[in-house]
Amino acid sequence: KQIMNQRFNILIGALLVAGTSIGGGMLALPVVTSVTGFIPSLFIYFLCWLFMASTGLLFLEITQWMHKEANIVSMAQRTLGRPGKIFAWILYLFLFYSLNIAYIVASGNTVVEFTNGQIADWMGPIIFLILFAPCIAISTALAGKINLILMKGLIVAYICLIALGISFVDPLLLISSNWSQAPKALPIAFTAFAYQGIIPTLVHYLEYDVSKGRKAILIGSFIPLIVYIIWQILVMGIVPLDGPNGLEEARLNDLNAVQAMKNFINSTSVYSIGQFFAFFALVTSFLGVTLGLRDFLADGLNIKQNTSGKLYLMFLIFFPPLIIAFLYPHIFLSMLEYAGGIGCALLLGFLPIIMVWRGRYHFNLAGKHQLIGGKYTLCILGAFVICEVIFELLKLKEKFFA
Repeated sequence: KQIMNQRFNILIGALLVAGTSIGGGMLALPVVTSVTGFIPSLFIYFLCWLFMASTGLLFLEITQWMHKEANIVSMAQRTLGRPGKIFAWILYLFLFYSLNIAYIVASGNTVVEFTNGQIADWMGPIIFLILFAPCIAISTALAGKINLILMKGLIVAYICLIALGISFVDPLLLISSNWSQAPKALPIAFTAFAYQGIIPTLVHYLEYDVSKGRKAILIGSFIPLIVYIIWQILVMGIVPLDGPNGLEEARLNDLNAVQAMKNFINSTSVYSIGQFFAFFALVTSFLGVTLGLRDFLADGLNIKQNTSGKLYLMFLIFFPPLIIAFLYPHIFLSMLEYAGGIGCALLLGFLPIIMVWRGRYHFNLAGKHQLIGGKYTLCILGAFVICEVIFELLKLKEKFFA
């Protein structure tokens, strides 16, 4: 019975990791990675899973050095001092606001689609926020119950969409490949495999049993890999890369994967299920990001979560992204790329590497190493993420200063 309880706890922990990863970024994956072709995109998925699983284990190792449940900022302060704390603060705000903007824009577009275009585009984000922004004013426990219901809807919609849509897949569309474009897929993939912010909560749930945490991270981070591969087969097998309404055109028009499939599925019911899937994916991600941002700002700015404090937090969390959503209504894919290519890469990739390096080799902090290879592994991971960030910055420079 004790072994069964341990396995159950590990399973719950793994699902916590998987649920944190799977969300709105999934809608962008096939569209952005389509430029590489099917096989190269699978390689990128595997590479990002391996990298993010590794940095997750590094975060797990850092939790052994903390005296209580601690967030990423306190971990940075413990290992890197005040400069590390400031660095983590800036990256955290950049990442979470980028994601917030992306999900508000995409959710607003989904609301417009649900009304069959009967409302103006600018009204979509406002209606969405009127419906779901109050969720950050309720208790975390109640928000968790709402999120659980939405997660169940997401799972059911995903299974139905795959089961009904697989008959539309053309295997010939999965043959093309362009390996030179593979780096362009990394930012979105980083976003889609991100979960590390949940590790302190995971470790606390598993009663600081590092062995259980390790299993939960490896299993939980692997589940999205399988989910994304099946999703990639469905979307890229239905929607051609080139031509009218193809994935390349969808990328240029800031459309998500479900919108891209609209013109290639001769079934109203399948597309309707796809809309519900997109809705659940976006809302669950939106709630996770905004609740995390609420607690982060409340703690960092010493804002009491009473009525006036929550109204102030709602203003801080939603007003700036809403203005940007009005000014740039087609920024969903771009914001996810910025979030992944810079925010996730540095906060969830580079930061744990330097924190573990400092903790292991400067402070000689006690704790079992969770990643084999010592300095060599840390150097390889560091070189990988630095190259990705440089590539992303060069791409931004080309985009804005060409």
